Amino acid sequence: MKLWLLLGLLIVHEALEDVAAQHLPKNKQPKEQGENRIKPTNKKVKPKVPKIKDRDTADSTPKSQSIMMQVTEKGRFQRPAATLSLAAGQTVELRCKGSKIGWSYPAYLDTFKDSRLSVKQHERYSQLTLVNSTAADTGEFSCWGQLCTGYICRRDEARTGSTYIFFTEKGELFVPSASYFDVVYLNPDRQAVVPCRVTVLSAKVTLHREFPAKEIPANGTDIIYDLKRGFVYLQPHYDHQGVVYCKAEAGGKSQISIKYQLLYVEVPSGPPSTTILAPSNKVKGGDDISVLCTVLGEPDVEVEFRWLFPGQKDERPVTIQDTWRLIHRGLGHTTRISQSIITVEDFETIDAGYYICTAQNPRGQTTVATTVEFS
Repeated sequence: MKLWLLLGLLIVHEALEDVAAQHLPKNKQPKEQGENRIKPTNKKVKPKVPKIKDRDTADSTPKSQSIMMQVTEKGRFQRPAATLSLAAGQTVELRCKGSKIGWSYPAYLDTFKDSRLSVKQHERYSQLTLVNSTAADTGEFSCWGQLCTGYICRRDEARTGSTYIFFTEKGELFVPSASYFDVVYLNPDRQAVVPCRVTVLSAKVTLHREFPAKEIPANGTDIIYDLKRGFVYLQPHYDHQGVVYCKAEAGGKSQISIKYQLLYVEVPSGPPSTTILAPSNKVKGGDDISVLCTVLGEPDVEVEFRWLFPGQKDERPVTIQDTWRLIHRGLGHTTRISQSIITVEDFETIDAGYYICTAQNPRGQTTVATTVEFS
């Protein structure tokens, strides 16, 4: 009897354990105190970061989006490469997306108002077309979107496009120049460029001095060769001055560029360095008087003069003459001397007073004055 009772209790205990196990999730182990409730996993998930938040960070900037397309055939478009090589005579058509687009292209096309070039703004894009292309058209073509508020527009740096096009033409390894001789000024405070650019992408180009005759190496330290600009003097020095030319070789042919006169500049860039001088500060009645205003400046920077003089309000007749010339001053330095002379004939009392000269260049202006008395 006792044996049957013991067997019954064992059967009931096993049945209760089976029932309890059915209510527990499969493979779930009892949690120990302090165990993390998040189930660990080995699956790698790429975090999704909102793009808008990326742009809000201080260190990130919007990536520039190219808006330029090249029309290759009717109805067919492709994004142009950074450099293109096309045969002279081909028609080039470039389009840039946007309702307000600005363009830049080789400067001489604009200087001479070349009828071969046209730019048209359409509703959704701007179109640049160049027909009957020549080697002289070689250069950078670029466009950009414009952000406008009323009549004031600024360039949208996030929406730009550009390509540099080489127009190859038989017998023209160098981009043609308007003259046979050019001057390059060597300023000690900025780079100088000998602009011998080629029309063939694969051309080998070297720089040469005329006297004493030798090749000038582009060592990457003092002088570098930039395919889009020419030979660049990174730190010009007066030892670099002289007459130089470039030589190009491509396809078994060679060609010499025009010659360039390198002149070292003594005067640093800035507003005009101006002086004023009258031969005498006291003038007798009836005499003639001339006041000279002089500027020493950079050879390639033009200067404009303006005068204020005592007889101006009475419309006193005067003669004003502006001149300039290049001068050499020690160690081969080259300086531009610009002068303006105001002349008053038959000096009268209304001519006595302050003679004020204002000289202006693209970097600023300087005003000087002197007095002339009636004696």
